[in-house]
Amino acid sequence: MTIAIYPGTFDPITKGHLDIATRAAKIFEKLIIGVYDIPNKRLLFTTEERVELVRQAIVDLPNVEVEAFIGLTVDFAAKVGAKTVVRGLRATADFEREFEMAMLNKRLSPELELICLMAKLEYQFLSSSLLKEAASLGGNVDDLVPQHVAEALRKKIRSKR
Repeated sequence: MTIAIYPGTFDPITKGHLDIATRAAKIFEKLIIGVYDIPNKRLLFTTEERVELVRQAIVDLPNVEVEAFIGLTVDFAAKVGAKTVVRGLRATADFEREFEMAMLNKRLSPELELICLMAKLEYQFLSSSLLKEAASLGGNVDDLVPQHVAEALRKKIRSKR
């Protein structure tokens, strides 16, 4: 069985993330979305909340699973038996960062491959950081995230005020 991982913080998951996951799910027999548990980074949603938001978002993708992880991506890949890491690219800045991570991961785990999928044009600008900023300032981001994520985002922002 060909297994790939799609790691990220997904704080929160966007339609851009879902597009990459949906396309990767067509390539691999099994895709595991790895929700990175970063203890020292301030995120809007807890790890448990992010995992649940992703689970609800991928309910129609039968060969996609969600799992939280901490530590190195290469160790997570080895733990789940993945030979490929999937990442999405939006622009040149993404490429440089992904290239650096890919080279380090290749050094740490030479058998692990990286596949980058280009973001669709309508998601080229979309990042979770920009999305959260716009939402916190009252912007309507409903068309950029699944409905359950938009509701969770509004609720979380209200609770932080």
